[in-house]
Amino acid sequence: MATNKHAQIRYHALDQCFGNSGRRYFIEDLVKACNDALYQQKGILDGVQMRQVQEDIKDMESIWNIPLVRHKDGKRVYYRYDDLRYSINNQPLNETEINQLKETIYMLNRFKGMPQFSWMEEILARFESAFKLRGTTASVVDFEHNPYLKGLSLFSDIFNAIVNKQPLHIIYKKFGREPKQYTFHPYFLKQYNNRWFLFGHCENLKEKRPITNLALDRIEHISYAKIPYIENHVIEFNEYFEDIIGVTVLEKDTEKVTLEIDNILFPYVETKPLHGSQKIKGRNQATTTIELNLIINYELENLLLGYIDKIKIITPNHLRDKMLSRIKEAIEKNK
Repeated sequence: MATNKHAQIRYHALDQCFGNSGRRYFIEDLVKACNDALYQQKGILDGVQMRQVQEDIKDMESIWNIPLVRHKDGKRVYYRYDDLRYSINNQPLNETEINQLKETIYMLNRFKGMPQFSWMEEILARFESAFKLRGTTASVVDFEHNPYLKGLSLFSDIFNAIVNKQPLHIIYKKFGREPKQYTFHPYFLKQYNNRWFLFGHCENLKEKRPITNLALDRIEHISYAKIPYIENHVIEFNEYFEDIIGVTVLEKDTEKVTLEIDNILFPYVETKPLHGSQKIKGRNQATTTIELNLIINYELENLLLGYIDKIKIITPNHLRDKMLSRIKEAIEKNK
């Protein structure tokens, strides 16, 4: 049974055809209606074939028990609901859908009471009332989250500024420095290591960069800037972070990092790769050698420090030297 988003688009297109009393929809018409809907909503040109639509009809009869009648017109057949008031959109949720919706509401409820999510309380109340989802069933999912993180109160305003393409004046205080105001065109929010970072174009930096990131916990104040918004035509954020760990994208090439990992640790690294480029290069009874291809940044160093007693850095030499320097500094401070 198809359950992906494209299938849902086709189901709703077929539902509209079956409920249309002013036209007879033969199978080729249904195929065209599905492909038109896929193109309009997803820009898909190749679409689906007759066999897929026939499977979709069977799925709809199985899922919703739709009152579908096949009318003969000579040697051809057209499809129409027996009850034209029927629609899959009017059907009650099944038990699985109710349980999934309940769990989603439980997760969203964790944000209630936080300043940036005050709007959510009214929406959740409507869901609970409309679908009669109040109850005592315990949640089965929890996510790591720090509601006390500084700067979270600005999240909603920053999010809205991105959606509405609104430039901002941001007062930002780096650690150990005086606050400074920046004119910022916000593009993207990303969470890493339980902290949030804002990416965008900053106008008044001495060093001109296409993209700058600011940590939300160091933003002291934001206000709207009455200037034209500079669109993002430079970065595709779905690809921007592919070559790094974390959020620090440096202007340099990727490098091959070779690590020799004790086999007692390797199952953890295998099931939770250090980076998407991770590949196994060799194994013996004591260790497994892996290779990463990425931009070396501070976040990678910190990640390796967490495993440093079980990992040997083979290449590159400068990364190994940097890590040894940090380890020696830590030893000196903790003598």
